[in-house]
This record gives sequence, C-alpha cells and structure tokens, in this order.
Amino acid sequence: MHHKLALIGFGNVARALARLFLRKQDALKAQGITFSFTGISTGRHGFAVNPDGLDILKALELVESGQSIDMLSLSPITNSLETVQHSQADVMFENSPVNTQTGQPALDHIRAALNLGMHAITANKGPVVHGYRELTALAKSKGCQFKFESTVLGGAPVFSVFREAFPLAELSSVKGIFNATTNIILSRMENGEAYEDAVKYCQSVGVAEADPTNDVDGWDAAIKVAALVTVLMDTPMTPQQVNPTGIRGITPEMIAKAKAEGKRYKLLCSAEKVGDKVVASVAPQLVDSASPLYGMMNSSTGITFRTDVILDYSISLSEREGMQGGPIETAYGLFADFVNTVK
Repeated sequence: MHHKLALIGFGNVARALARLFLRKQDALKAQGITFSFTGISTGRHGFAVNPDGLDILKALELVESGQSIDMLSLSPITNSLETVQHSQADVMFENSPVNTQTGQPALDHIRAALNLGMHAITANKGPVVHGYRELTALAKSKGCQFKFESTVLGGAPVFSVFREAFPLAELSSVKGIFNATTNIILSRMENGEAYEDAVKYCQSVGVAEADPTNDVDGWDAAIKVAALVTVLMDTPMTPQQVNPTGIRGITPEMIAKAKAEGKRYKLLCSAEKVGDKVVASVAPQLVDSASPLYGMMNSSTGITFRTDVILDYSISLSEREGMQGGPIETAYGLFADFVNTVK
C-alpha cells in the first residue's frame, strides 16, 4: 500500500524522520508499505507540495544549507494549513514548535488533517494536553488515528505499553526524569562545568533549542507530566496546573555540597492520585544512591508507573555512546506510530 506523507514542521526531528524513512525503505517494502512525501511546511524555509511526490533529498539539502524549498512546489503555497490541504496526504506528521500555553498552531494542523481523513501523528505535546479528548473523538469519527507516542521519552513506548500491557489497571502514580537537557546540564555541572557552558553544549548537540527556556524552566517536563495525566489518568491537566520549578536556581555551591554528602540534584517529575484529585509537580530534588534516579546521568531519562495491580514498572532510556538522544529517538517514535497505524 502506498502512503503519501506530509511533514508540518521540518526541524531536527522531522528531518531525522525523513532520513529514517529512507533508511527503512526496504524493510517497509517487505511489509508491503511504500511512501512518498507530498507536502513539507517549514518555519523559515518556505513550503512545498506535490501530490506526485517531492524530492525529499533535495528538500533536506536546501533546508540544511539555509535555502528555501519553495522551488520544489508544484503550486505556490503560503502557509502550513495550505500545505496540509493541498498535499493530498494520507498521513500528516505534526512537528511544529511546541506551544505549552495553548497548543497552537499544532491543534489547528491536526484538526485540519483529521477533517480531511488523514491520520495525524505528532511529537508535539501541545495538542495532547490542550486537545486530547476533542482530537481523539474527531479521529474516531473520521475513521483515522491520532497518535503521539513520541511526546514523552522520545522513541520509548510509554502510552502504548500502558494501554496494551496493563488492561484495566489503575494508575496511581508516575514519576521520573522526563527532560534530557536539564539532566545533561546537572550532570555536567557536577563535573565542574559552568551552567552557561552546559546549556551551550546541549544546544550544540541538538537536544536544546536556541531558546532553552522550555527546558531549563521546567515547562517541557511539566507538559509531559500533563500529557501523561490527561491520557493515562483520564484527568485533563495543563502545564500551568503543574506549575514547574526549573533548574536555574541550582548553584555550583549547592551541587558541590550535595556531592560531598553523596547526593545529587535531579529535576523530578511526578503525578499522584490523591482521592479523586491528581497532584503533579516538577521541581529539582536531592536524591541519594538508594534512589533509582541517582544513576541516571547525562541524557538518560525514565519513568516509573505505580498501579493497583503491579507495584512499580519502569521504562528507561540510557545514554549510549554516539547517541545523544533527542531528534533520532523522537523520530523513531513517530516512525513506530506510522507503522502501527498503517499495518
């Protein structure tokens, strides 16, 4: 079966996704799946649609050398919604920059795609926390899928594991480290690096944006907590309700004192059912060597579920040589959603 794909947002993650599709082309073909890219919308490098298929290698080359992709387009396109509408795609990947406050414009992109009968797959946490129930119902009514496995822990399956492996289990709490950038910064500060230099390092390897506010002030972690609570605890929650505390207040002196006591700071994310309410938080916490979080250094992230049937079930992503986490893992989560949707 041939699938036409639209990429809304063409940053690090979407470009890693395009390369992953090319790398897995033969494996997909063996499953009877072929694909072409028919629409690409970028933040700063223009828009292109061609229902017969765009030259994806040329698009990658143009964007990565700072040029516009407009020249690849069959007809003039001026915005991302037009890209969705004219792409004639079957599957739309939404990877525009996250808006923690409103979920826009990703919400509108996904609504438009679902209304046109496209499956919508996103790594963008905004539409999950600001539109999960609405978009899930819309997808169902159109016979489409709305998937978002990549929104928490990148390529590691979190939502699907819980839904499929824990039928009718009640989730009482989640906790863990959900933001790789702050974990890298805290790890590097423990080794004596200045905060500013650690931030620059994260930007240089592509795990932090040019503006690291969402990471260092805890908003990325908070929106992930809100997404987990919204979907898995069936309790709508926004990052504003989580009200995060970031890591800017952690000084080298605090880190040295903790180290001397055999402890270290981690940006701990948690959500717990208390009666019929859910209490959530994101804040730096001191952990000692007895904590499973203690050994999670650099870009390692992880989550522990506590349920009424199995006490603690953990999923962790460990840093490994040559893999910085970030774009490639997130791209794999999107790719896995695609394969599971079209199988």
